Amino acid sequence: MSGQQNLPLPDAQNEPVRFVPTRAAGLARLDRFVSRAGRHYTGLRNYDLGPDQRSNVSALSPWIRHRVITEEEVLRATLARHSPSAADKFIQEVFWRSYFKGWLEQHPSVWAGYLADLDDLLADLESDDWLAKGYRAATVGETGIEGFDDWSRELVETGYLHNHARMWFASIWIFTLRLPWQLGADFFLRHLLDGDPASNTLSWRWVAGLHTKGKAYQARVSNIAKYTRERFRPKHYLASEIRPLEEDAHHPRVPLPGADPLPEGSFLLLLTEDDCSIAQTLPRPPAAVLGLLASNGRSPLGVSAKVSEFAHGAVDDALSQSGGDIIGLTGEADWSGPILRAAAQAGVRSIVIGHPPIGPVATRFAQARGEIERAGLRIHAVRRDYDSAAWPHATRGFFALKKKIPALLRDIGLSG
Repeated sequence: MSGQQNLPLPDAQNEPVRFVPTRAAGLARLDRFVSRAGRHYTGLRNYDLGPDQRSNVSALSPWIRHRVITEEEVLRATLARHSPSAADKFIQEVFWRSYFKGWLEQHPSVWAGYLADLDDLLADLESDDWLAKGYRAATVGETGIEGFDDWSRELVETGYLHNHARMWFASIWIFTLRLPWQLGADFFLRHLLDGDPASNTLSWRWVAGLHTKGKAYQARVSNIAKYTRERFRPKHYLASEIRPLEEDAHHPRVPLPGADPLPEGSFLLLLTEDDCSIAQTLPRPPAAVLGLLASNGRSPLGVSAKVSEFAHGAVDDALSQSGGDIIGLTGEADWSGPILRAAAQAGVRSIVIGHPPIGPVATRFAQARGEIERAGLRIHAVRRDYDSAAWPHATRGFFALKKKIPALLRDIGLSG
């Protein structure tokens, strides 16, 4: 990174981040960070300085993952303070999330295959003593690998890890500890407040060499020492040579699903943890609103209390700002009953939901859809213009979408 050594370290004053699941808290964090989204972020973003020092990164991902605040809002705030060239690295990071979402949407068999593999591997933990022992050591931070064990405990205790630490962790998990990547991805989904089926699954596959075929990510002692400012310098052996993983499965690209228009007349709005602010995009308020949670569906083992509480709090906060009569909030696994009862209570025949991307929200809604339609209700899955603009470019590697960023910024009304 040219010129990096001349950049100052972040302010010595500690800057931990409190992940409060409200829109006000997300906007406050954005406001605090955005002035640093240019040169400061570009030069220092790769440094993991510990959970009490996050001034060099945005730490916005838990709020963005639930769309308590949105990618578009983050980009708008950034470009109000910086030129596109000055904030280029941060803008790219925002679009990486869009890329992963769009790519998985067009390759849904990756998620289905991951879930099938995970079920088999969780069963193997019951019968394979070597696997069970290694898995337990990795997830409780008892491998003896400096840094890795610290990140494992930090993840469980805080619900967050620096992005560079996630890459090191995944590489050590796969290539040094020789544990299945699917079990590591599941460990992250159970504990990350920003645990997202697309970003998490595809990032693990990228490290393993499955997403970009033949190119895997190698964790090196020198790199860890440099970018943790010597907080960690693993003395334990790390894999010195790695071979990208391979798979037999083929994941064909499928067309993006269409976006539905908003219905005429009154409607029931479904608020989910995938898009807590969808109500703000609609031209008129709903007659009523129902909150639905699927966070436990992120893993067969369920999720941590921190993850569950953040998702619950985010949807609950969104309900209060939705503009319709609040029916309630449910975490039931079968959504058909709550939706039908809410529609009857509101006296409406139309259901609106923010388009649910591949993941547990989409799965639960798909399972309920047949019964909803048999009851004569009309379903409208409304997709944001931002997603409709970005997702079609997520067909191969990130570079194809990256080239479109100036045009995408213009499409959403920002200077490119």
